[in-house]
Amino acid sequence: MRFTNLDMDALRSFVAGIEAGSFAQAADRLGRSTSAVSAQLKKLEEQTGTELVRRSGRGLVPTDGGEVLLSYARRLLNLNDEAVGAVRSPELEGWVRLGIQEDFGETVLPEVLGRFARAHPKVRIEGRIGRNSELREKIASGHLDLALAWDDGASSDAERIAALPLCWLGSAQEEPLWQAAQNEPLPLVTLEAPCLLRTLACNRLDSEGLAWRIAFVSPSLSGLWAATAAGLGVALRTPFVRSADVRVLDALQHGLPELPSLGLSLLRPGRPESSASSHLATIIRQALHDTLPEAWMSQP
Repeated sequence: MRFTNLDMDALRSFVAGIEAGSFAQAADRLGRSTSAVSAQLKKLEEQTGTELVRRSGRGLVPTDGGEVLLSYARRLLNLNDEAVGAVRSPELEGWVRLGIQEDFGETVLPEVLGRFARAHPKVRIEGRIGRNSELREKIASGHLDLALAWDDGASSDAERIAALPLCWLGSAQEEPLWQAAQNEPLPLVTLEAPCLLRTLACNRLDSEGLAWRIAFVSPSLSGLWAATAAGLGVALRTPFVRSADVRVLDALQHGLPELPSLGLSLLRPGRPESSASSHLATIIRQALHDTLPEAWMSQP
């Protein structure tokens, strides 16, 4: 049986082109000519025996076959880069301290730790799941080397990775007991203060002249999901990893304010970055690309 070996450079150009929406932009990003990138795409189509992209307006979008390949291509490139990093940096030692927002503790963190440990077994990694204010304090004091946190606009040098939509969440089983026309305070389910999203929810409601009350306070996301699922109130979060018993509420239908997106950023202390921290940041970016919808990812 003859096996087909996909070209890694062609896969990288294909992924870059889809993410940029244009292979001309991908060529600029990769430092290649547009004709070279187009030739790589043609080679991939010959290897796979299927058309991979189609035009949509002025841009390009993947075909059904292209979407299938795109998923595999990202995983192949991540594994390739992980392998190259492990071979080229076998001497990487020391330790690195990572902080990560609670929303990503059960999804992104295990993937990040696993990839990093396989690539750099001699580096000790210390992880901490925390709230936004705690992570920022520890970055500022030098007790963390890297942190994945919500962007509150306080750090001008933060590296934005993604922008997640904010939404109002309620029980999947129960209709909210509150309606704006009833002139009753909106019951809020929140995390303990200080909490960026709690403050944002209160400010948005105040700006719209809507009365509110804190109906339930939890020290953890699990408690927040449980109270929201039970119908005790409405929560403001992103739709990422929400409980199956919680649904996104239509803001207009329920008389709630429209909400913006919330940036997700990598934070670093103000000192030269170590090689271990730099490699960890790369793996975090890759893990988020694998986990979050493409529309949420920030373009480089």
